[in-house]
Amino acid sequence: MYVTLNGCKIYYEVHGNEEGETIFFIHGGPGMSDCRGDVKAFSDLGDTYRLVFLDNRGSGRSETVPPYTHEQWISDIDALREYLGIEEVHMLGGSYGGFLTLEYVLRYPERVKSIILRDTAPNNKNNHLSIDKAMKSNLPGINKEMLDRLFGGEVRSNEEFREMTKAILPLYTVEWDEKAAEEKLNNTYFRYETHNYAFKVNKKQYDVSDRLNQITCPVLITVGIHDWVTPVEYSDEMAVKIPNNTYIKFENSGHSPHVEENEKYLKLVREFLAG
Repeated sequence: MYVTLNGCKIYYEVHGNEEGETIFFIHGGPGMSDCRGDVKAFSDLGDTYRLVFLDNRGSGRSETVPPYTHEQWISDIDALREYLGIEEVHMLGGSYGGFLTLEYVLRYPERVKSIILRDTAPNNKNNHLSIDKAMKSNLPGINKEMLDRLFGGEVRSNEEFREMTKAILPLYTVEWDEKAAEEKLNNTYFRYETHNYAFKVNKKQYDVSDRLNQITCPVLITVGIHDWVTPVEYSDEMAVKIPNNTYIKFENSGHSPHVEENEKYLKLVREFLAG
């Protein structure tokens, strides 16, 4: 479904139990991700909860209408909440979507029942660990110049963005599935302008570390211990600084424990929300 929010046509889906409490899912990877992965991973929760998924502006099937700032994305998320007539939500943010989830709960604490953070970060101080791991992988197509431009928001085209993504995809999972990766690449909406703004502007300014102690709702922090792009050190820091949290590490996952250990992850989410 589509709705125009804040001057941008936004794609969204609502699944599951209309009488249940609502979970908003915030996807990661601006300009290369959308809500389809979360729809596939979390739809089973629809037997109990109402599930709301969206493609943020500049990603997926939503329009490419700037600005691509955290402030704008958070405003869009809240506008969708208001449009759907929902007073309070649970929110699950993965990777970059966790940045927006943290900023959302800090801005609108009265509108959030709980948050689930999946492989995300409160700042960027460990970027060097990601670069080091990528370089040590010796994967074809990965070099320092490419990584600097990818992480620095200097991608030149959607075609180049696709090739860069293809090179780094093996880093994301513990078990490599070449066929699944190729299918993912062929079905990705690449929006290099969105990515560039997110990494060249937003990420350089992003740091909520000193505000984590202001989060009062229940928080579930999850991370795959083999995650290369949002290393475990970020989740360790959040677990120390967020007052009311449960912290679970997934031993057999990289960046996507909700996919790599799906059954275990869904069980954990159900227990957390029920509690």
